[in-house]
Amino acid sequence: MEAKAKVRYLRVTPMKARRVVDVVRGKRVIDALDILRFAPQAVATDVRKLVESAKHNAKFAAEEAQEQFNEADLVIKEAYVDEGPTMKRFRPRAQGRAGRINKRTCHITVVVGTVDTPQEGTK
Repeated sequence: MEAKAKVRYLRVTPMKARRVVDVVRGKRVIDALDILRFAPQAVATDVRKLVESAKHNAKFAAEEAQEQFNEADLVIKEAYVDEGPTMKRFRPRAQGRAGRINKRTCHITVVVGTVDTPQEGTK
């Protein structure tokens, strides 16, 4: 069973968000939430909310499918950061010039699911 959560147009640069997402990719959801709770980066709070949302989406999907749900079995299968639109702003500089300021945004996607263990007799 898999569940997905996305946040779009987050006002954080993709490079800063990737630093945090790379740390939790492939970890158990419980461990990832603990790591994100104490991470010093500001974007860690947004990523933590996103992982919690994906966890709740998985719980809801399990209830809808009438399957057993165990939070300890959930693993972050995929987590990636895509670049969003860039807002372009201008700041006055010396001698009548204008300096461009890029305010970057990003889209973060997290997919959680249970680890499928192969059954005996199958490869």
